[in-house]
Amino acid sequence: MSPCILPSIERKLCWLGCCLLALAATLSGRASDVTAWNTDWSFARADEAPTDSEAWHTVRVPHDWSAELAPEEDAPTVGHGGFAVTGIGWYEKRFEAPPAWRGRRVEVVFEGVYMDAEVWLNGVRLGGRRNGWLPWRVELGEALEWRGANVLRVRVNNGDQPNARWYTGSGLTRPVWLEVSDPVRIVPDSGVTTTRIQPDGRARVALGAEVENGAGQAVTAQVVWRLRGPDGGVVAVVQRAVQVAAGAVAVVPTTVEVAAPQLWSPEQPVLHTVEVTVTVNGRTTDRRTWTTGLRTVEVSAKAGFLLNGRPLKLLGGNLHADNGPLGGVALARAEERKVELMKAAGYNAVRTAHNPPSRAFLEACDRLGLLVVNELYDDWLKKKTKQAYGRFLAEEWPGDVATWVRRDRRHPSVVMWSVGNEMFERANASGRELAAQLAAAVRRHDGTLPVSAGVNGVGEKQEWSVLDGLFATFEVAGYNYEVAAHAASDHARLPERVMYASESYQYEAYTNWAIMQDAPYVIGDFVWSVMDYLGESGIGRVYPTGEEPRKHWEGSHWPWRGAYCGDLDLIGWRKPISYYRQIVWDRGERLYAAVEVPSPDGQPWQTTPWSLVPELPSWTWDGREGQALTVNVYSRWPRVRLELNGTVVAEMATGAAEEYKATTTVPYAPGELVAVGLDAAGNEQAKFVLRTSGQVAALRAVADRTVLRADGEDLAYVEIEAVDAAGIVRLDDTRVVRVSVEGPGTLAALGTGDPTALGVYTEPARALWQGRALVIVRTTEAAGPIRVRVSADGLPDRLIELVSR
Repeated sequence: MSPCILPSIERKLCWLGCCLLALAATLSGRASDVTAWNTDWSFARADEAPTDSEAWHTVRVPHDWSAELAPEEDAPTVGHGGFAVTGIGWYEKRFEAPPAWRGRRVEVVFEGVYMDAEVWLNGVRLGGRRNGWLPWRVELGEALEWRGANVLRVRVNNGDQPNARWYTGSGLTRPVWLEVSDPVRIVPDSGVTTTRIQPDGRARVALGAEVENGAGQAVTAQVVWRLRGPDGGVVAVVQRAVQVAAGAVAVVPTTVEVAAPQLWSPEQPVLHTVEVTVTVNGRTTDRRTWTTGLRTVEVSAKAGFLLNGRPLKLLGGNLHADNGPLGGVALARAEERKVELMKAAGYNAVRTAHNPPSRAFLEACDRLGLLVVNELYDDWLKKKTKQAYGRFLAEEWPGDVATWVRRDRRHPSVVMWSVGNEMFERANASGRELAAQLAAAVRRHDGTLPVSAGVNGVGEKQEWSVLDGLFATFEVAGYNYEVAAHAASDHARLPERVMYASESYQYEAYTNWAIMQDAPYVIGDFVWSVMDYLGESGIGRVYPTGEEPRKHWEGSHWPWRGAYCGDLDLIGWRKPISYYRQIVWDRGERLYAAVEVPSPDGQPWQTTPWSLVPELPSWTWDGREGQALTVNVYSRWPRVRLELNGTVVAEMATGAAEEYKATTTVPYAPGELVAVGLDAAGNEQAKFVLRTSGQVAALRAVADRTVLRADGEDLAYVEIEAVDAAGIVRLDDTRVVRVSVEGPGTLAALGTGDPTALGVYTEPARALWQGRALVIVRTTEAAGPIRVRVSADGLPDRLIELVSR
């Protein structure tokens, strides 16, 4: 029965019942209820919210509508945005408000919406946020309907283009949450944990949170802190009473001591849990927990970067936020996989270029042990693209900084804040003033970590030293592509400056590593980039003779839709440069060999600073018999011997003087090319073998995981390779593979590492590239077996069996 036609007595009883429920909720209290709100959204791509129900279709968030559309050559995102189709989109969610919400604060929390979003509930505008990478919340409040359906609508405007220099995705690209809390509560994202190690080895842990009183009268709140160890046991507990006036917020700091602390580090990412409980008159009104790690961070020119008091070099790379074939969606498993790939490739650090990462990414870094340089902006006020975020920065940056730091400061993986990248105003007074303001704002919310920015050169008309004033505002100076040129001279001129290569070219792997070994004031090297990514189309291209080599910002690079400057390709396959870097860093790999891909005319490839001569770990070069091929051997052994079909063709030094590599030419003959690592005495220590592949006989399919969560958000990554009868990958195979998924799963994407492959990644057919493809399967909320079938003409089908629980 509609509320408007209830008989008078029934309306009074209904009102009385709701009041009693609200009173009961206020008196009894409860912890904040946080629920994932990712299902049952409807989406329409339109300038105005459609009135026709058929214009909407059901989606699950995180959602990127640009990933559902094929790139277009004339798209206003141009090459910066990977020629993605964007525009304006609407999201709608219908729901009912249960009586248990009465008397409580009801909020919707958006982890990230790209970009310029606004929210309405039942036609009432509740707010919005322009920044596409930061979380924000709206309180539903008086706009809620207590009888019948509520309609929540979100307008997302990503139509003003180009607004970034890389692919951003469009829409509710990060998770959405519903949060219901009592009037007296812990302010979300107010929790903080900092650690100091005492001379006797004990850890002094400072804990902080804010208690908000949304009730109509002052209260005395009891705040109980529990610090739990990695096994869940209570390590320390402390209680404090605090008076909170009506409508006020009280900061509640405290400290605890841990006698034998288990410290967090990349090698041992030990996590603790902080639990905070608020009670009023003996009743619990809120309880919140967060994971953290006990660790200390210090930097100085004399000692370098110290983690837990021990020197550590940051061996890092820059990473954009997209998830390759998935587009801009920040699904937790996709974020976790990126961290796994980085750790396996020898990295211990990442710079989130050039925006704050997702919460799931930071949680994965916490769990797996990856240090994070957390970056806020690319542009400042002077824009690099016509519609860049700089058009909003003057009014938005104070709120952005507060949201960013408060959300991320308790993650042990975060070890540095970066407030900008290659800002156009870096060399003038306005840039220095804004840098000082941004750094001061960061320190107001977190005074424990260094602040930095990535800064490139100022051209030939100004001296590099003009940047001294800018760098002076930071604890660490980020040098983009400038460490080799300026580190030593800057140290002689300004011996207290701490610096790092916030961006470096791939070819600088050895150079920058060598500089770090002798210079404690150079604390790290972050290559551009860890992985290939969508957007910035054409960066990393090589050109044959007769084509003009162009930078990625020069002209159109269509049909390139992405970058090819990563150590790993778009689907996570490690290129030879990745193995070389790991050998230089001495982070696991010891020996590797690859063959330079011949250019069409046999002349040297033309490169740009972001590209390398292409290599493949292959000894299959049909039609090039007798032709001299260039072979590169990367080795941590003092010498290597190269053998072709049992005959020694070269023996070469590969020590530090040779930058751990050697190059020779070998006339191609099918068979087996073997690199042998030799110690100083000439004894064999390791072998790396390249074998000629026969004709493709099968598709090899390997899933990273076979048991998945039936939550609608878990993913399985299935690597597909075309192999011969001996299991050798045929890297020149380009046959089309087709994929079908049966059971409680869907095809989330089918992609390759080809940065020029157009179409939509959700299509079930795609040509292999370098003999490989990647199938990404997403679960539904139903449990049961999932069957993934991969087929190609002339080959037997492959069936991969997964299970969702």
